[in-house]
Amino acid sequence: MKLPKLSLVKKKICYVLRLESLSNGNMLLEDFPGLAKTLLANTFAKALGCKFKRVQFTPDLLPSDIMGTYMYDQQAGEFKLRPGPLFTNILLADEINRAPPKTQAALLEAMEEKQVTIEGITHKLPAPFVTLATQNPIEQEGTYPLPEAQMDRFLMKMSMGYPDRAEEKAILARRKLRGKDGHDVEQITSPKKVVAMQKALETVHVDPAILSYIVEVVQRSREDHRVITGASPRASQSLFKTGRASAAIDGRDYVFPRRHQARRLAGLQSSYCSQT
Repeated sequence: MKLPKLSLVKKKICYVLRLESLSNGNMLLEDFPGLAKTLLANTFAKALGCKFKRVQFTPDLLPSDIMGTYMYDQQAGEFKLRPGPLFTNILLADEINRAPPKTQAALLEAMEEKQVTIEGITHKLPAPFVTLATQNPIEQEGTYPLPEAQMDRFLMKMSMGYPDRAEEKAILARRKLRGKDGHDVEQITSPKKVVAMQKALETVHVDPAILSYIVEVVQRSREDHRVITGASPRASQSLFKTGRASAAIDGRDYVFPRRHQARRLAGLQSSYCSQT
């Protein structure tokens, strides 16, 4: 899966987005405002032919504002579901840590099981379903730290970082085209094909030595005294999936150890807490 060339997006982020989409995982972008995170998510969705929704998380945001609710239809004489923005392919949860824990928790089931339960009725979400969440790393006032249960559901945590001189010059050069950035993106695949590619990862061979290596990395995070909470079994599954996805992107049907080693830290970042 080759993404269209984007001058405003770093290659590293593009690669990670491909890993995430093939692995059917979620990503946390921890970065400062104004770094085109919304543009990145919207462009990525259009390239995949996926539906995209953005939710601005605020202190007064309710779970029903995200999930949706049942409303009475007088003509039909019954309650019908009014789906919220959660019913999409790619959800951008902007400044997720500004919403209270109850609202944050509304995403837990969706992020892990790709479904949502509203008033006791479970609804499958469109496939693929990916959550891209953002938070500002320096603002603490008026925010609610993400609980470990939610952090554990992110496949990766990444930072885009500030653009370098050449990149920022390119941004200024494109200023006159503002408002068109997301409209000239070429669709390179479809949601159905993305799901098929996710299933095709099952054919990528993972040597038993790689499995032992993954387990060793995760186990050591639990034994290190500098770590408050070690990586969970979900972290080892994430490393397993991203290893396969990395191999597929490189055109291989087997996981290469050194390549996988280079990805392991990104996969573990969202899975444990270190001492401060």
